[in-house]
Amino acid sequence: MNDTTQLKPNCLHFKELLAQNIALISPTMTAALIVPLMFSNTGNISWLSYAVGTVMLLFVAFNLNQFAKRTTNSGSMYSYTCAGLGFGGGALCGWCLVWAYLFIGLAGTTGFTIFAGKLLAMVHINAPPVVLFAMCLGMSFIMAYKDIKISTLVMLGLEAFSVFFILVLCFIVLGHHHFAVDTAQFSMKGVSLLSLGMGVVVAIFSLVGFESSTAFGEEAVNPLKTIPRSITWSLLITGAFFIFVTYVEVLGVRGYKDPLDKIDAPLNVLATMYNVPALSPLLSAGAMFSFFALASSCMNAGARVMFAMGRHGFFHKSTSAAHEEHGTPHIALAAMTILMFVVVTFCKYAFKMEVLDAFNDAGTMGAFGFLGAYFLITLAAPVYLKKLNELQTKDIVLCVAAILLMVIPAIGSVYPIPDAPVKYFPYIFLVYLFFGVTRALALRPQHVRDIGVQIHKEHISGILAAQE
Repeated sequence: MNDTTQLKPNCLHFKELLAQNIALISPTMTAALIVPLMFSNTGNISWLSYAVGTVMLLFVAFNLNQFAKRTTNSGSMYSYTCAGLGFGGGALCGWCLVWAYLFIGLAGTTGFTIFAGKLLAMVHINAPPVVLFAMCLGMSFIMAYKDIKISTLVMLGLEAFSVFFILVLCFIVLGHHHFAVDTAQFSMKGVSLLSLGMGVVVAIFSLVGFESSTAFGEEAVNPLKTIPRSITWSLLITGAFFIFVTYVEVLGVRGYKDPLDKIDAPLNVLATMYNVPALSPLLSAGAMFSFFALASSCMNAGARVMFAMGRHGFFHKSTSAAHEEHGTPHIALAAMTILMFVVVTFCKYAFKMEVLDAFNDAGTMGAFGFLGAYFLITLAAPVYLKKLNELQTKDIVLCVAAILLMVIPAIGSVYPIPDAPVKYFPYIFLVYLFFGVTRALALRPQHVRDIGVQIHKEHISGILAAQE
């Protein structure tokens, strides 16, 4: 087996890039487990938090696409932020992304374990969580190692299977209510910006990952068009799905013995309430498949960020190796797989965390990483355009609007002060950022200057390659 530093080119079309984004967003995850968490924060206006979250991230996407429609490279927002803010800003962005993909990937792993456990229990099989952790991550690694195109198409198929049965259930619920409008969900009485802010934090947990196709710049076909389109369309499709499903779930469980925020499997409850229990195993299977796709997509995207940062010496040089036959970043993939398995197993058996608690905490932790990365890429966009002498007033307006909207979840994550252990998460993330900054500062000044030259060359080559 020989290594190279080049990934397999021109192997991902628009549908595969869209699949990567949607798999990482994981629509089923929100429908199956996140809507109750959202309801605990924002009650009847939970759908509005998803609407605000979608609009906020569309502004981030507009800034991100300033890069995506001009140049292409591996490394997602890390490479883009380097082009705008230099290596220091890019390194911090990449460090945030590794954290984000790690923890959202852990949410996928624990979600897979929850629903695989439910399915196995139906046939009276009890599998230890560590076995299901290993199964999810092992299969994800094998697919990602062999062929990224196969990996993304499998993710798309699994997600489509799951979403289809969720939509069938939703229309059954609406039909039972004669498609009448639920006016209670459009009343703004008692709504505060603080509760809406915390709701948007949860919405970000649901929507993060829409940008992950930017990590595949070296592997995409016609990347200057397909990557920006995949970013925008993945946000619009999943945002609309979340608003619709949240509305239906809030309506559907009204009158049930437990409120929505006390229900751990709302789709199964709806299937029972509306006399379609046969959908329950299909919904559980769909959720399991979706969470597997989420773990896979995070592994793929996180490995490519690590691959790009390894080229610049931030991580060990071996992480920048690509498999000669498969054209995949196999060392970085192995590193992500091992890290994900160690962390999720440690949480379960050292901290004695329930798998559902680990799922909720992992998603919240991951959202901090994405917020940090989105903030940096938004700042980088106008600086980048200024360097190209293409900066316009509208670009500054988009940047300011995105930053102002991101202030809402940033404040909402710390005030009002959430319960333990969530109240400690921002400070844990700040400690993590400290280590990232320390690592970047530890690089020799000459090496950093060399990286700057290398980044410029990669940026120019990315523009030229994308134009061919």
